[in-house]
Amino acid sequence: MDNTIDYIVDWLKSYANQAGSDGFVIGISGGIDSAVTSTLCARTGLKVIALNLPIRQAETEYLRAEEHIQYLKNKFSNITALEINLSHVFSEFENALPSEVRDNKLGMANSRARLRMTSLYSVAQANNCLVVGTGNKVEDFGIGFFTKYGDGGVDLSPIADLKKSEVWEIGRVLGVSQSIIEAKPTDGLWGDDRNDEDQIGATYPELEWAMDFKGDESSLSIREREVLVIYRDFNRINQHKMKAIPVCIIPRG
Repeated sequence: MDNTIDYIVDWLKSYANQAGSDGFVIGISGGIDSAVTSTLCARTGLKVIALNLPIRQAETEYLRAEEHIQYLKNKFSNITALEINLSHVFSEFENALPSEVRDNKLGMANSRARLRMTSLYSVAQANNCLVVGTGNKVEDFGIGFFTKYGDGGVDLSPIADLKKSEVWEIGRVLGVSQSIIEAKPTDGLWGDDRNDEDQIGATYPELEWAMDFKGDESSLSIREREVLVIYRDFNRINQHKMKAIPVCIIPRG
């Protein structure tokens, strides 16, 4: 994994230099993806602004994010940390909406991600930095498990060609804390203890298997067939996230 780590760090540094950027802004969630991505960014030596953006956050997630930010500050001299508590802003936004919109739980969960995206870009533009995405390959190109124009709204995606298992492996090499490595993956958008597996119905290792599966389905176990259905359903309904925005091309006579 050392070669992969070096390659990503060089890629980040090259992209920032070509863009005329001073560095990176990244949201720290307390999960493995943002922990690995932020550490890779820190290794470039460029400015890194790590943001903790709680919105009625579960305490365990908040504390893991704070733990990782402290790890970054102790290990790297190019880290700046900011906490912007968005709970009050989100409440004001929520109260301004009609009740039928406010009562749509998924819509409001996704609004949390979009509010965070707005905050990341505000900080990034004020500091001539790029917003770094933290999505992995299974989320970004397999099941589309991200919020459109939320955590999907980024300038560059350094780990989007890595499967979750590879992200975990890199995290161990980088020295990411065991509490983050062992934490069940969660999008942190609901204010409770539900995790990704609860929402998806399959684990990341199962989804990685389904993403690569090209064999004879008749030989599969009942669970393997269930996982394939889950994977294919998510992949189908979330194509609008994974493809370029369709443009109506006007015929010119």
